Amino acid sequence: MNEVWSSDSKYGTWRRLWVALAETEKELGINITDEQIAEMKAHVDDIDYDVVAKREKECRHDVMAHVYEFGTKCPSAKGIIHLGATSCYVTDNADIILMSKALELIKAKLLLVINNLKEFALKNKDITCLGYTHFQPAQLTTVGKRATLWMQDLLEDLEELEFVQSHLKLRGCKGTTGTQESFMKLFKDEEKVKKLDVLVAEKMGFDKVFAVSRTNIYKKARLKSTKCTFKYCTK
Repeated sequence: MNEVWSSDSKYGTWRRLWVALAETEKELGINITDEQIAEMKAHVDDIDYDVVAKREKECRHDVMAHVYEFGTKCPSAKGIIHLGATSCYVTDNADIILMSKALELIKAKLLLVINNLKEFALKNKDITCLGYTHFQPAQLTTVGKRATLWMQDLLEDLEELEFVQSHLKLRGCKGTTGTQESFMKLFKDEEKVKKLDVLVAEKMGFDKVFAVSRTNIYKKARLKSTKCTFKYCTK
């Protein structure tokens, strides 16, 4: 779990999202070369955090600092990294992707516990013990039967976890206010903008995206507090 939520995992996911975006934009007709995409892929896990930290002090924007550092490793692709996207494209989508990975870890451990309890219940199915009701001794039961109650609780947890997994959606390529205006300007084609959402999601392992989205008030306040402007961040 520490690895899933590590800096390398988080920012590596940002870069994989940028690769997926570039690949999809190329497929939909934007002038992006295979060489640019290959260059990006070669440096997905090659992050210089010192450069990022220095740049962030200058522009006061974490995403733009990472765009800048990625561009130093990928000079030919520098101009198309994060093309048309806003910060929410990487921050929000990456959070969802990491949540999905974390749920998979929890699910695997949950299944292991349930299986161990099954073996325990079968092994002890004939051992007699007291049952309890209202915290007082009741009729006789077996240790195996008691174990099945614990299993039942965990199976209900598993059902809820799988329900959450089955309903996870990627944010998609919607910007801070969710209008996708920047992509409309880039493609000048509404159908391509809609397709961009779907194709990027598929590349990141999701079959659904949110129909509408926006950033949250806290994030707006945080960015405002740093006095960050788009002009400053991309200069």
